[in-house]
Amino acid sequence: MGTVYAIANQKGGVGKTTTAVNVGACIAEAGYETLLVDVDPQANATVGLGVARTRTPGLYEVLAGAASAGQAICSCSVGALKLLPAGPGLAGANVELPRIEDFEQRLRECLAPVTDRFEYVLLDCPPSLGPLTVSALVAADRVIVPLQTEYYALEGLAGLLDTLSLVQRELNPRLTVAGMLLTMHDDRTRLGRDVEREVREHFPDLVFSTVIPRNVRIGEAPSHGLPVTHHDPNSVGAEAYFELAKEVAARA
Repeated sequence: MGTVYAIANQKGGVGKTTTAVNVGACIAEAGYETLLVDVDPQANATVGLGVARTRTPGLYEVLAGAASAGQAICSCSVGALKLLPAGPGLAGANVELPRIEDFEQRLRECLAPVTDRFEYVLLDCPPSLGPLTVSALVAADRVIVPLQTEYYALEGLAGLLDTLSLVQRELNPRLTVAGMLLTMHDDRTRLGRDVEREVREHFPDLVFSTVIPRNVRIGEAPSHGLPVTHHDPNSVGAEAYFELAKEVAARA
């Protein structure tokens, strides 16, 4: 059975989806069977891999019991990577999930029949600590935490770590932090350098060595339905994600 990674942070715009898409693409093309599950109702990972957000069945149908995970998995713009898309009904899951007894286990149970087909399963979480994110953390073995190198990233980190500890204690004792990833980093600014230094000082063993820089190509890639590693594989953004994928695989 493969390792399940949740890419999570309750703050939006920190690079969760970009990280899920690009790490998934890199690992898949290195020859590992990889599945990306879009757990975010915004369906950005789905669209960023060239699949329409209206495609069904998707994760909502799987959670609702109308389809199996195997039926919902599809191909995407990266031939080696498989995708379980975020269907149009997923927004309702945040309301409907808590009505189900032991809803926190629902995603894990739904994915169980397919996880043994993949060496890596990546869960792209919504920018909140709601029912979908909690379900993803319960389904995961490890969590990757993207952090934008700015002041507010540090403020939100304590709340996220508290939630991870609660989930680990009450729902998923096997959950561990695979690493914290510094994203959208501008080494030319004092703030960027200060935040990087502070995070590395507080979490010396958890922060990935790779830092994802601010890069125009990373921002352009989703509009083409491609990861940046396909849109411009020679860009500094693509090179950073190649290095990150190696680190993730080495820590597995």
